[in-house]
Amino acid sequence: MAKPPAPRQNKVTPQDYAFRRYSEGRLIALRVNRYSWWVHYRELADYILPRRYKWLITPNQMARGAPINQHILDSTGTICARNLASGLVSGKSSPTSQWFRLKIGMLDSTQTGPVSLWLAECERLLYLIFAESNFYNAIAVFYFDLVVFGTAAMLIYEDFKTVVNFINPCLGEYYVDIDGKYRPCVFYREFTMTVDACVKEFGYDNCSESIQSLYDDESGANLTRELIVAHSIEPNDDGRARDFGFRSDYTYREAYWEWGGSTSPQGGAASPPGFLRRRGYFEQPDIICRWDLVSNDAYGRSPGMDALPDIKQLQLETRRKAQAIDKMVNPPLVADVQLKNQPANLTPGGITYVAGFTAGGKPGFASVYETKFPVQEITQDLQEVKARLSQVFFNDVLKVASQYETRSNVTAVEWDLRKSESLVMLGPALERIDTEALKPVLERVFAVARRAGILPPAPQEVQGKLMNIEFVSMLAQAQQAAQSGGIERLFQLVGGLVGVDPAAMDNVDVDYSLDKFSSLLNNDPKMIRSPEALKAIRDQRAKQQQQAQQAQIAQQLSQGAANLSKAQISPDNALGQMLGQGGGQ
Repeated sequence: MAKPPAPRQNKVTPQDYAFRRYSEGRLIALRVNRYSWWVHYRELADYILPRRYKWLITPNQMARGAPINQHILDSTGTICARNLASGLVSGKSSPTSQWFRLKIGMLDSTQTGPVSLWLAECERLLYLIFAESNFYNAIAVFYFDLVVFGTAAMLIYEDFKTVVNFINPCLGEYYVDIDGKYRPCVFYREFTMTVDACVKEFGYDNCSESIQSLYDDESGANLTRELIVAHSIEPNDDGRARDFGFRSDYTYREAYWEWGGSTSPQGGAASPPGFLRRRGYFEQPDIICRWDLVSNDAYGRSPGMDALPDIKQLQLETRRKAQAIDKMVNPPLVADVQLKNQPANLTPGGITYVAGFTAGGKPGFASVYETKFPVQEITQDLQEVKARLSQVFFNDVLKVASQYETRSNVTAVEWDLRKSESLVMLGPALERIDTEALKPVLERVFAVARRAGILPPAPQEVQGKLMNIEFVSMLAQAQQAAQSGGIERLFQLVGGLVGVDPAAMDNVDVDYSLDKFSSLLNNDPKMIRSPEALKAIRDQRAKQQQQAQQAQIAQQLSQGAANLSKAQISPDNALGQMLGQGGGQ
């Protein structure tokens, strides 16, 4: 086996030194600002979602698979949070239905024309990219973090196989900050990587000599050794791009560097001043979303924070209920001192004989256990706590199927309206998900696909115009379905009147009605021909009809001439008289 090349480090520039000093200083400052949230997150994780949080970023920990949900005796809180996250997946970004639409001005993909057809093809390709990548798995984890911790982050990188790749950083690893308009845009984190992963991701030459020596170990025993890597993504608009060695036309800048192998996350160990990787982006690669905000906080509030007192009560009462049942089944006993060395039979149906038992007026036989605890009352209170948790996590409005009396005549429109009403009750959180999460995701994926040459060339009418994103909520879809039903009923009414008065059809613009009906049903715009194509077809049909009429007239004239040539002309018939051959007196 050939030995790898001798260790070689890329030359460290003055910009590297300046940027490294700046990045480490900002990371430590962000860690200080996050401290109170960090402590709160640990409590939320202990009681709701223990495996999506890291308390300390420590390498080479061999106990990661140990059970860490010791605080959870009743998983109702976790189940309610999961139900809300699942409802967000189906309601905001479902893999089985349309959830966004591209628009340019007043044109969208539901209309006809070259611009609409181009928008529809772009939408089709974007949906395909989302389906073929890991987006829907990542967004499910993203929503789960959001409803429990109030803050969620996701990274979007280009990928040769799937166009894009989505990464869910674990809460406790990362820090966020906002800009002057309170928008989350700064993302720093500390996380662990193995030696093998570090070399394969960033390149052998970009790693430090210590990492290279571990990688070169022929035994391979050090490939799974871990180190702490620091990571930063932030806007590149502070006027220091050239000082840090970045192009000024980049919107965001990113850097990875070795933060050291120290077991303490409070400061990195000695490491080379260079970077594992640094690059720029034209769009935001880090997606940061908050559920609810207070003033200019960088981190959000969540339903999990509201539910935490009830969840603690649930765990405590569940423990007390279990203790009560245990004491009822296997209670502590008290006995006369005379029985200390006497046998006692506590098995079901067993009898223990006690001297002088009936002296106190007791019956000859009696139960050993007379312990009773208010288990029923505790159970009722637990049901009340669980009901509150269902409300805090909006499970009561998401589970429309189990709250309404089912009927055989429930229409799809009515069902969609019930579902959409439940999503509306979630309030401003859904709007923030649109602006802070889904819109940046679409902008990033669209830009990556465009640079990769996946999207079709834009028509001339699109050049220089801004593209908007419209999120297709279930409420809008239900309203559109109701409108399409009105059009359908109108056609049924007019169709019935045509048999009585054919002029009734003159009141309806059939072309526009069909176009509108197809648009409300979110059909592919290619199903409806454009006005130009429709005019060409009708002109061709009119031309063919005119030619057919002319051919019919010519045939009639030809037949008339033939009949005329065969006619007998004599002074006695009408034809002869018309030709002036009739006899006169």
